[in-house]
Amino acid sequence: LYKYSYSTEVGLNRPTGSTRGNAGFRIGSDVDISLVWRNPEIQDEQLIRVQVKGRTLLIFFDCIPLVSENIKFQILLKYISYVISTLVNFILIYSVSCFHFKVLAVLLSLFVFFLNSQVSVFSFILVNNDNPGANHLLLSCSQISNVQVESAGKRSRKNNIFHGSSAESILGKVRLEALQRPFMVLSLYAQKAEPATIKNLKRGVASMLMMQLKSGKMLEVNDASGKCLVEYKAAKDQVIRIKHLDTCKTQEMGFTTHSPVLGVSGKSASETVITLENGIIKSADVEETHTLSVNARHKAATKVLSRQSLTLKKIEVGPAEVAGKDAASVVKSLDDKLMSVGVMVEKVKTKCKGCPTLMDTWKAVRSQLEPDSLSKAKAPRSFLTLLHSLRKASKSEILTVLPQLVDAVTSAQTSSSLAAILEFLDFSKKEGLVLQERFLYACGFASHPTETMLQSLLELSQGKIGSTDIKESTVIIMGALLRKLCLKGACEVPTVVKVKEMLLAGPDSTRVESEVQMYLLALKNALLPEGVPVLAKYAESEVGAFSTIAITALQRYNRELITPEVKKMLNRIYHQNQHIYEKNVRAAAADVIMNSSPSYMEVKNLLLSIGHLPHEMNKYMLSKVQDILRFEMPACKLVRQVMKDMVSHNYDRFSKTGSSSAFSGFMARTADVTCTYNLDILYSGSGTLRRSNMNIYGQSHNALLHGLQVTIEAQGLESLIAATPDEGEEDLESFAGMSALLFDVQLRPVTFFKGYSDLMSKMFSMSGDPINVVKGLILLTDHSQVIPLQSGLRASAEFQGGLAIDISGGMEFSLWYRESKTSVNNRGALVVIGNVTVDTDFVSAGVEVGFETEATLDFITTVQFSEYPFLVCMQMDKTTFPFREMVSKQEKLPSGQTFSSKRSRDQLVPGSEFPLHLENSNMCKKVFEQAW
Repeated sequence: LYKYSYSTEVGLNRPTGSTRGNAGFRIGSDVDISLVWRNPEIQDEQLIRVQVKGRTLLIFFDCIPLVSENIKFQILLKYISYVISTLVNFILIYSVSCFHFKVLAVLLSLFVFFLNSQVSVFSFILVNNDNPGANHLLLSCSQISNVQVESAGKRSRKNNIFHGSSAESILGKVRLEALQRPFMVLSLYAQKAEPATIKNLKRGVASMLMMQLKSGKMLEVNDASGKCLVEYKAAKDQVIRIKHLDTCKTQEMGFTTHSPVLGVSGKSASETVITLENGIIKSADVEETHTLSVNARHKAATKVLSRQSLTLKKIEVGPAEVAGKDAASVVKSLDDKLMSVGVMVEKVKTKCKGCPTLMDTWKAVRSQLEPDSLSKAKAPRSFLTLLHSLRKASKSEILTVLPQLVDAVTSAQTSSSLAAILEFLDFSKKEGLVLQERFLYACGFASHPTETMLQSLLELSQGKIGSTDIKESTVIIMGALLRKLCLKGACEVPTVVKVKEMLLAGPDSTRVESEVQMYLLALKNALLPEGVPVLAKYAESEVGAFSTIAITALQRYNRELITPEVKKMLNRIYHQNQHIYEKNVRAAAADVIMNSSPSYMEVKNLLLSIGHLPHEMNKYMLSKVQDILRFEMPACKLVRQVMKDMVSHNYDRFSKTGSSSAFSGFMARTADVTCTYNLDILYSGSGTLRRSNMNIYGQSHNALLHGLQVTIEAQGLESLIAATPDEGEEDLESFAGMSALLFDVQLRPVTFFKGYSDLMSKMFSMSGDPINVVKGLILLTDHSQVIPLQSGLRASAEFQGGLAIDISGGMEFSLWYRESKTSVNNRGALVVIGNVTVDTDFVSAGVEVGFETEATLDFITTVQFSEYPFLVCMQMDKTTFPFREMVSKQEKLPSGQTFSSKRSRDQLVPGSEFPLHLENSNMCKKVFEQAW
């Protein structure tokens, strides 16, 4: 009789936190192991009793030798084991000699080859170095006793909720009895009626006894972690078992945000050290860690620490062996209620007593989600709280809180939430357009969209829609969903294929200008490789709006997809080889050429064109070249090489004046993320704004996120100031509008005015109030996973980031003062919360980390055209904003006893005006001096 002490503990904290401050618990018990039965014909086939005081667990190990290090042959051996066990109706114990395995391998190899399938079998593979010609088969019977449950951290009596509690008071009588009840493992045999938590803990005990006495790597499906690649390092009296947890495949699959910049990273490790003495396990110690952190801020991180320990205390005389023909009959004689329940951890269903309903949660946070509160951190915090409730709610419950929660309901991304919102919204009517567009935008920002969501939008686009704007938004957002599903590897599912065909054929299927733009914007979102030829065709269109959308869409593609044919097309547009194009179209073509690995001659021709362009475009291109050099963009080396030629680089060419500009800079540079901005302004020769383009990018983990793009375009305004239009723009209709791209999703453009009569009416009624472009709540970060621990416990991780955003733009035009002013106002609040919980039905523990902030970014351009050259002042201001980091821990017993601790740190980040080029600073001085 071998008497062991066993303990398992789980601790939750930040990665940098001390283990003394862990939230969690520890379970300890005594384990007795003894031999119950051995096969009289094959002595190595044995039935072992492992007793955890007072009750019995039956554990079965299928131990087969490694005949070859070849992985395919190992899989073949597993398959043979599987075939043998199937032939005898899944008999509990089977054993053949190593020689027989080799014979069977030869006979079955051809059969397995034609199967060509991955064979997975629950078996514990061990190597018997002492007797390589036999298989070690151990059927062990375990009993757990002297169970204790206590805190994982060191705390005073006042803060220790486990103090004074017995195992029975915490676990309950039924669970304690079940924990001490017999179970057996082929995978695992236990009584079906036992609570899932108890069966999981038994799986943890069984996992401690697995080892192989030969160094090497292999795939194993032999403990609670799932199917994993395991590496063994064997020495004389020690075996180290390293589990590569990143290879583990479990039954519960979570989800994560498609963009790594907004996502969550994890790092895991598991090591078991087994010490042997005379062939007997003297001790086994397991340490398993899982760290999760927000990519944009690695300080917002959690750590799960799981430890197990099995130590031999003493050896005594054991009970007599049981007689029997085979192991199967012996196991049945021990307990005929045992049945196979599998080795992998089961999902534990916990009931939340006293938890608020969806309606209760909505009433509690309703005031914090008012439109006027969207720039405060309390809005996204309440949004995330609602999100958790919505994901547990039924369709009928969700319908009771609509229409107020359109953003949150859509962001929940459950089948119930989607069904509820589609039933509530009536797209055939012109009423409720704001709610309809909020729904569509929330779909576009979905963190893990499904084929069902895309199918719903496809059916919607093919049905009756009361508003043209909503029709356009639906198709544009379908492009965004298409891209996200393709990134998930679902590019060939039926609905995705249908939408792909629809978008690719869309521009040629209609002669309505607004519909062509709609399909081009959808392709800009989808970024399909097949879409490059379509966009290239429309880039050369004589309709300026088509060209601009198509070229800016091509700018978003990877450089590898900008083929030589596409680059030739872009050069034709810029150099106007076949048609006369608008300035903003030519400028966009130049941007794509410079960002797509240009050749020496392409760069040289671009530089040689400076001096032969319209006045303001000369200045824009010169500023663009200087920005490439100053910011050290990828093309800078080639530009420097070209500039060695005095024909390309001389005073006449590089001394052009004007107000147009291009400038890039850093918004933030941290160890986790780099945030950059660029601001391009192009004016007409008359001094009126032609195009203003502001971009913000985030880069992290070798991934790029286009966080924000706000473009204001204007044309045909020369008649207001009796000026002469530039070449190719003589017949342009008066127009001003704004387009926004947010977190890689292009939104439907907004029109300020279109046509001379609309312009005049807007001018006389213009209040200067900004026009809203997008306003609502966005789920930026959304990560969910279940971490099965080898101890049999399960850790659930949830990381969510909510953004409340309000983007608006305005344009003021004064003939009296001969001044125009455009503004883009960005206000938002961000809250990111990550929590990890280990929730059993007798105790729960958790840790929560997070951060929140509120920020405002304003971009204002003032143009005074009372004299020439006109004065242009650009301002990009970031206000002082608060930043808070939080961490909290909690433990809870069924009796209601709780422990919690919270800490936070606040700081103010000073505001600043982002630097632009020196010429702009000098002009701003003159503008404000005159205003003063």
